[in-house]
Amino acid sequence: MPLAPPPATDDLVSRLGRWSAGRGPLYLLLAARLRRLVDEGALPPGSLLPPDRRLAKALAVGRTTVVAAYDTLRQEGRLVRRQGSGTRVARVALAPEAPRVVETSNPLFLHLLEAPDDVILLSCAAPVEPPPELAEAYRSLVLPGGDLGYHPAGLGVLREAVAARYAERGVPTDPGQVLVTTGAQQGLALLVRLLLAPGDGVLLEAPTYPGALDLFREAGAVPVPVAVGPDGLDVAAAVGVLEARRPALAYVVARFQNPTGTELPPLAGRRLVEAANACGVPLVDDEVLGDLGFGTAADPPPLCAYGEVISVGSLSKVVWGGLRIGWVRGPAPLIARLARLKAVHDLGCDVPSQLVAARLLAGFGSVRAARLDGLRAGHAFLRAELARWLPSWSCPPAVGGQTVWVRLPHGDGVSFAQVALRHGVAVLPGATADALGGSVRQLRLHFLLPPEVLAEAVRRLAAAWAEYAPTAGPGPVGLPGVGPAPVGLPGVGPGPVGLPGVGPGPGPHPHPEPDECPAPPEPGALTP
Repeated sequence: MPLAPPPATDDLVSRLGRWSAGRGPLYLLLAARLRRLVDEGALPPGSLLPPDRRLAKALAVGRTTVVAAYDTLRQEGRLVRRQGSGTRVARVALAPEAPRVVETSNPLFLHLLEAPDDVILLSCAAPVEPPPELAEAYRSLVLPGGDLGYHPAGLGVLREAVAARYAERGVPTDPGQVLVTTGAQQGLALLVRLLLAPGDGVLLEAPTYPGALDLFREAGAVPVPVAVGPDGLDVAAAVGVLEARRPALAYVVARFQNPTGTELPPLAGRRLVEAANACGVPLVDDEVLGDLGFGTAADPPPLCAYGEVISVGSLSKVVWGGLRIGWVRGPAPLIARLARLKAVHDLGCDVPSQLVAARLLAGFGSVRAARLDGLRAGHAFLRAELARWLPSWSCPPAVGGQTVWVRLPHGDGVSFAQVALRHGVAVLPGATADALGGSVRQLRLHFLLPPEVLAEAVRRLAAAWAEYAPTAGPGPVGLPGVGPAPVGLPGVGPGPVGLPGVGPGPGPHPHPEPDECPAPPEPGALTP
């Protein structure tokens, strides 16, 4: 049996999840989580584990904690440690290998799956309360008669409502150009499944939406990341990639880019669309955050106003994430193919939610205005609290969206996120979203929670920073397999998508200090 490839350090951190939840010495808690990963096959036989120091730095614990945890599993026969060869999972007889399945290591999704108790989630940005219009729409819902209820492409009334919304934005759209999906994530997933094959190149922003990275990784695609600057994507570099490499797909977030919050200027957007069309590269614009601009001026045209663009949108950010309705707008032949693919998976979205979504789109302006009022207030409040409690952090103002892009003065976001979790706050480290291997000092924080909860979250972050800052070195945690290898174009690198993520952890509890690590017990003293 060939050796299993080593997990990237940040991927193992995410797979460990809330490893420090509970009571007792940290090394025993870490050993218990590693034991579970080995026994469940998440760390297959022969897997090479990260070196002691690298894993300790990523987990923000002392090296002795990792050494003791590894030694505990070595004594149990689960790990093999050899000088010069590192630490590997021991070889044991297993059932025949199952087909390869890619599981998420995205911290956004892991936090939702494990729902940490007493942890304030500043990592998952979504409205915490649905607007009153949603409940009213359900109360007045009238289901159609004489209808089987299966609509793989979406209900006609909702497709018409989405098309009308694009027409209002200056882009005439036929309902046949719209596919209704179970949220924008499914829309992206269907596009990836239809348009990408293993080994295909994907132009994407660095950093970008971690959920898209998961999808590209699952497809076996090769990312071609282009850096994001203060004005959004480096379009000159992106055009160079399109012309030189002709990737199979290009994916961007033009308005209020996730996670940086930047906005691509209209002229730059036009240039990007024209280049993609000229090169025959399908261009996907993720518009999920596009309606959340803080300014009072009229919205600029969407990218699809400049040429052939596949637009992905949803109601999750303006209305509520629990209303799982999204859409894909594109050429009618593509939409027909996507509808056939969607039919294989779910035969269409549920009819009541589609009817509610159509009604909400009819009164979209008022729902959007109320949401923006809350976002502006939350943005101002969070920045004021950060300035008060963490003045050494850099927090530029956002022009839209629902997050701020914070830069730490030193240290790295992946290891600080571990300390923050132990203080009861979940944050998104920038490095988990960056296929160039950058953004190591950045954090993404959202401002959708009530003021009193945001205030408490910042106080906890300040306590975590007070613990972390004195021990943090100037260098970042290494991200194996992800790097900014140049290709002769500014701001571009071909490094593969890593396995992004830093796992969720517990709230505050009486653990020993990170460097306090009792000696490992004698063999046989542990229960599995």
